[in-house]
Order: sequence, then structure tokens, then C-alpha cells
Amino acid sequence: MNKYWDIFVEGYSGYAQYLKNEITNPTWNSYFYWLIAVSLFFLLLELITPWRKDQKLFRKDFWLDTFYMFFNFFLFSLIIYNAASAVVVNLFNDIVIQLSGFDLQKSNPLNHSPYWLVLVVGFLVRDFVQWWIHRLLHRIEFLWEFHKVHHSVEEMGFAAHLRYHWMENVVYRSLEYLPLALMGIGLYDFFVIHIFTLAWGHYNHSNLTIDRKITGGLIGLLIGIVLAYNLLETNLIVNADLTTQLLIIISSLILGALILGPIMPRLFNSPEMHIWHHAYEIPEERRFGVNFGLTLALWDYLFGTAYIPHEGKTVRLGFPGVEDYPKDIVSRNISNLVRYCDKLVTRFF
Repeated sequence: MNKYWDIFVEGYSGYAQYLKNEITNPTWNSYFYWLIAVSLFFLLLELITPWRKDQKLFRKDFWLDTFYMFFNFFLFSLIIYNAASAVVVNLFNDIVIQLSGFDLQKSNPLNHSPYWLVLVVGFLVRDFVQWWIHRLLHRIEFLWEFHKVHHSVEEMGFAAHLRYHWMENVVYRSLEYLPLALMGIGLYDFFVIHIFTLAWGHYNHSNLTIDRKITGGLIGLLIGIVLAYNLLETNLIVNADLTTQLLIIISSLILGALILGPIMPRLFNSPEMHIWHHAYEIPEERRFGVNFGLTLALWDYLFGTAYIPHEGKTVRLGFPGVEDYPKDIVSRNISNLVRYCDKLVTRFF
């Protein structure tokens, strides 16, 4: 028992020190400043080329969403999540060892895999797990009460990506972190994956519409960067120099635009697709939601939950009853939980 208590304490103290260093000693790996940079980038794009041109840049609840950005992505980890998650992973792995003698963490094949494979597998596993969690948030009434905070968005912009109840962090992070940690996905691997999914989540919620060839090219660019890095690291390119690296990256960008561009709408989520996830009204046969993908649209097309009846540029957002939904942070994050517990007590007693 002392082992898990030590892990718990070290988790808090370690994250507190990490957060302090993130802010006071910025580096290329500083997630705090990456979050700000990515957010400012999409704010600039929404200023230059908005999809809904009559929507204000600082739309309704923009500053509220800015608060959620820092609370959900930083303070929550320090206050609640970080230490508890470390305990759960170690406890689960120890239970498996006791029951079967098999160490999931040490036996993970990704421990000896090339870096690009670690990133690809980590991203796919995380996004697939998140897709199922997202469906649960819509299907289970108890979880939907929390998820309503995210769906209380009535004007869409990139920062809406960051508005969600703190309990969603508990649900998402606990269920996604366990398989990733057991697979050996380290802090830096998770950092790279998370920056990419953060940027794409901002894009999905943004007031933008971007040609699919451009988004396909961007994916090709990222693939090219990872490919060039991996080939050089493993010495598969002899006498490689900056020119060789640039040729790999530029070729991947062009191929991404030409090959991935046409199929991007079925591979990756987009503002045109995700706007329907936030639609106020959806058909009764889809009352539990549509378009659950966080980064990839692939899962929705595979499992039949994709729904884009027409261009949703001006579709009404929210959910029935959003007009009377609490407007302040305290009510949205605490009172709704109290109300639901009261409903449970009334139902069973």
C-alpha cells in the first residue's frame, strides 16, 4: 500500500514542478506555450478567413472558453488527475502480474519499435478509445449531464474545443491513459500525439472551412517530417543532408495533397462534419448523437454514425433546453451534478 501512496505523492509533486518549469523555462517541448501558440494561430485564421462571416471574432462565451482551456489542460491535472492516474496504471499492471505472471509494460512490443510506429499506433489507439468514450457520453444519461457543458456552445469557434466539464477529464483520461501507459507510450510520445490532436480539435471547432487538398497536404507534411527524421536516425539514408530531408518532406507534402486530399473528408474530422455533432436538432433515429470522431472521421464511417445531410454553416447549435442551461461556471460544473444526484434519489427512493 505504501508503494501506491508514494506514487500518488510523487505524481502531485512531480507535476507541480513540471508545470512550474513549463511556464518559467519555456522550451520547444513546453506544452503550455504550444497550447497558446496553436490557439493564437487559429484565432488569426478565424480573423482572416472566417467561414461564418457575420460571426464576431470574440464570439459568445469566447472568454469563458479561454478559462476552460487553462483549467482543463493544466490546473485539473495538478489538482485531481495526474497522481491518481499513475496509481491506477501501476495497480492494474501489478494485478495482471499477480494473476498471470505477465508484465504488460515490460512485454510491450512497442518498446523496441521505430519511433514513427510508436506515434502511429499510439495515435490510432487513443483516437479509437476516445471515439467509444464519446459515444458513451451521449448514450449514458449520467455522463450526458457532464457532456452537456460542451454542447452548451451556441456559437462555434476554435476555443469551443476546450469547453467541457471537469468530469470528462476523469472519464477520458482514465480510460485512454491506461492502454497507452501499458503500451509504453511515454511522456514525450504522448506530447507529440497530443499537440497534433489539440491542433486538429481546434480546427474541428473553428469558424473555418479549408480545402481538402490543403489539409491533405498538411498531413503529408507531418508524415514527411516524421519519415525524414526516422530514416536519418536509423541510418537508412547514406550521406543524408538538409537537401535530402527537404526533398522527403516536400515530396510527402505534394503526395499528401494529391492522394490524401480527395479522401480527407472520410479520414479526418472537419468543421463541416463536426458542426453537425453540435446541431440543436437531429433526427429521432440518431437521438444519441452523430459524428463522434475527435480527430479521425474514419470510425464514424466504419460504424455508421457519420451524418452530413447538407452544408451546416448556419445550423442552430446546442440542445433542446440549452436556453435555460446555467450560464456561470459554478452551476455548469457543480450544480448540474447535484441536480442529477437529486434525480437519482427521487427515482430510487
